[in-house]
This record gives sequence, structure tokens and C-alpha cells, in this order.
Amino acid sequence: MTDNSSLRTLLVGIDAACDRVLAPLFEDDEVPTLESIYRDGPNGTLESQIPPWTASAWPSLYTGKNPGKHGVFGFLRFDGYDWDVVNASDVCEPTIWELLDDHGLSSVVVNAPVTHPPRAFDGALIPGYTAPEDPDCHPEGLLEEVREAIGEYRVYPDEDAADLASAYADCIRMRGEAFCYLADRFDPAFGFVEFQGTDSIYHEAPDDDTAIRTIYRELDRQLESILEVYDPDTVIVASDHGMGPYRGLEFRVNEYLRAEGLVETRRGGDGMPTWATVRDDALKAGAEATDHRPGLGERAMATAARAGLTSQRIGAVLERLGLDDVAAKHAPAGVVSAGAKQVDFPASRAYVRSRIELGVRINLEGREPNGVVPEAEYEAVRTRLIDALRSVRTPDGEPVFEDVRPREEYFHGPESERAVDVVTVPADFEHFLSATLRDEQFGPPSEPWNHKLEGTVALSGAAVDHGAGVGDAHLFDIAPTVLATLDVPACDRMDGTPLPCVNPVGVQSYPRTDDGVSVETADDGVEQRLADLGYLE
Repeated sequence: MTDNSSLRTLLVGIDAACDRVLAPLFEDDEVPTLESIYRDGPNGTLESQIPPWTASAWPSLYTGKNPGKHGVFGFLRFDGYDWDVVNASDVCEPTIWELLDDHGLSSVVVNAPVTHPPRAFDGALIPGYTAPEDPDCHPEGLLEEVREAIGEYRVYPDEDAADLASAYADCIRMRGEAFCYLADRFDPAFGFVEFQGTDSIYHEAPDDDTAIRTIYRELDRQLESILEVYDPDTVIVASDHGMGPYRGLEFRVNEYLRAEGLVETRRGGDGMPTWATVRDDALKAGAEATDHRPGLGERAMATAARAGLTSQRIGAVLERLGLDDVAAKHAPAGVVSAGAKQVDFPASRAYVRSRIELGVRINLEGREPNGVVPEAEYEAVRTRLIDALRSVRTPDGEPVFEDVRPREEYFHGPESERAVDVVTVPADFEHFLSATLRDEQFGPPSEPWNHKLEGTVALSGAAVDHGAGVGDAHLFDIAPTVLATLDVPACDRMDGTPLPCVNPVGVQSYPRTDDGVSVETADDGVEQRLADLGYLE
């Protein structure tokens, strides 16, 4: 233990951690350090938000506010029919570490999503998800310094590695080693280290129990090292959402809306990327590009699509022949996209742009560049959408959605205009919502495991009231809880409150961080990099 460490509160972010994931690890004594935090202090379920996905949920956790206030609703932001990857300039509310800076307290933050490019504060920050592979850090030059000190440091794992488990575990190790180096260098009062591989492995290989345990064992080793050396007064473990099997169906919302006369289609085009596409093609390559010139394969496939031979039709034949998985692994996404039937966004009345937004957008006149729904008809169209979607049933007669509501019933704040117009919450998060067009509205889930609302939280430390418990803990409660452990007032705009097991300090007003300028994540050629690996919807 470092006798003179100033670390008072450590926040350990474990993406997708939940009881379903942790219970078997605890039972088999795979993660003794993590288990000790749960055993020795109050813990319980941490309810996530809508939508419960990384890029929106982590900003909600570290600002204490709903997306309608901080402004990030998914991995992508939309400007008319154009899109870009979200980044720190889209987060319009101050983070935990910025509030601490206002009170003269320093912080070290490693791998927090949506923190690139970093804003200045007292301390150090290495960005996480949505940053490029070689991100700008704070202070300037920090990444080179860290790499010189600990060796390789990656934002994203090398997924071309022969052993996926080792690639993810290596990234876990890098997070811990980088945090320790920076804690020595900056001696912070607050530390935040986030582990992302605990989520990614479930998207890549949810049935690979050996890989999952390898990743968690490395996380536990890093956590043990941090606690042994810096001995923080308070430790808080929190996840952004849970993870679990999807036992229902895939519901292709745009296909349903097409049947309802709300979506128009065209053949060929760039399509909409999923997060895997953005991450793998652009950010992991350190992409700085958006100018895409279609290759020969894409031009040929687009010509075929105009003649009626779409990617969907080819895919249906391959599926009947049992060759669809092979083709999916080897077909460049640019070629698939160019040959696909796509939503014609400017011509449609309503559509899903990104499935993880959990909602439908209306192509409104005066708001969208080619809006077709007059403002006077907005509420009527929205009510029609809500009523129609509430009535959707699976082929077995079960409801697809547990809730369909106007956006203002989920989001409130000055950024709510960025949200979908209609929020759609799948029943028990058992159904996989897709934006794709595949002729049939239902099919098997594209991913067998995905996000659930129930995450996890645990606290330990002398100032934590073990008997008080965590109550009905919500994602928005983590930021005010962290601040309370450091005797700092919460922001009066926060939607959460300190958990019952810590003493509240009160609230005060802090300025928003929205300067009206949204920085582009990439500058030239990003679409080509996005298309190289696939996963287009």
C-alpha cells in the first residue's frame, strides 16, 4: 500500500455486469477481490435507463442526468439525414471529474466512453469507446507517456488475434496498469477506471465461458492491485446495464412501418452502420475520414440492386443453402450495403435510424431537410404510430413492446429534441429490435445475447452505511453518490440522488458544458472504413 496516496473514492465501471453474469463467477471463486466488495458492503440491482446502451448510459452515469439533458442518445448523432459518431463535444453536462475540479479535487479517468476529445480539468484522462485507436488524451502527450511506461496501450482489442479471450484480457490489463501509472503520477482524490471487454465478449462469443472467465479473472487481478496499492476510502462498483439471452424474436421495425405505408425504400446505398461497424472500421483504425468512393464491387452490386437483385434476395438463397454465415464473414459491407434494399429516409414519413435508440423518428417538415410530415399533422402521425406499435404481436400472439410512448415521457431537458419521437421498449428486453429491411417482419435474433435493464452496484468503505442498503438504485444515482463520498454537493439538475448508504451533502448550481459546437469525430473517408468489415443495417 502507498502510505501517502490521496485516493479517496474509486469508481470501478464494469460494462454489462449484472447478477446473471457475476453469480456463477462468485460461486466458483473466480473473482475474489470483486466478490469481497459485494460481501462486505451494500449492493443490489442498478436499474439502467432507456436506452440501455453504452454510448448513452455511461454519460448518464457520470453526469447523473438523463439523455434529454446531456444530449447523447446512442452511438450516432444525426443532423438531418447525415450522421456522425458521438463524442465528448456532444455531452452537454459536466462530468463527475469536472465538478470535482470546481472544488479543487483532481481525478484520473481511464477508458470512460464518450470522453474524446477530452476537456481540460485537474488530472488525467485516457478516453474509451467512440474514441479513435490513438486518441487525444488529457493532458496532451499523455498517451505516448503511458505507452512508454507500460508498453502497448489500445482502446480496442485486436480482434484479429488468434485468441479472442487473450486479446480482451490484454485490454483489461492495460486499463489497470495505465490507471496505476496515472495514479502515481497525478495522485488524484478520485479515480474512475472502466472495463469494456466484459460487455464486448457477450456480443462476440456469449457461449464462450472460458473467454468470459479469463476476462473477469484479469479484471479481478487489476482491481486487487489497485486496491492493494492505493487503498481508497470508498470503492463503488457500477455497470451501465445488464446482459442476458434474448429468448424472443427479432422484430424489423422498418419492415413493419413499410407495410403500414410510412417507410419508402430504394435499392442500393450506404445504409446505416451498427456500432460494431463504426468501432471496427473507423475508430480502431484511427480513422479521420468521411469521403467514400465506391469500389468496383459496390458499383456492380448497386447496378444489380436497381435491376431487382438485392442483397436481401441473395441472402435468402444463401440461407436456404446453409451458406449465409460464411458469406457474412467474407462479404465486404460496402458491397452488401450497395446491393441492399434501404430505407429512403427523405421520402419516408417515419423510420428507425438506429436500432439502439429504441424508437421511431418522424420526417417532420421544418426540422428535417426534406421533411414530408407537416407540423400540423405531427401529433396525429405520432399518435397513429404509438397506437400501431402498441398493437404489434409476435406470431405467437405475444406483445412485442412493453411500452410505447412519446419521447417526453422518457426524456426531459434542453437536448430532448435530439431524441426519437416515439420511444419503443421491447417486452422484458427479450426481443431484438432491428432497423433492417428483410421482407419478413420477424426472424431469429441477430445476437443471442444483448442488453438488459438490470445492472449492478456495490459499495465498500468505512463511510458507507452497510445497513442502509442501496434502495431502488438507478443509473442516475451514481454521480451524486460519488460526489457525496467526496463531500461535494451534487448538481441541482441531476436526476439522481445519493444512494441511502452514503451521507448526502446537498446540491448547488453548476454551468452546463454546451458551447453549441459539436466536433466531428472523423473528417475524411470514414464511410469507406466503416464499410470494410460489415455489420450494416
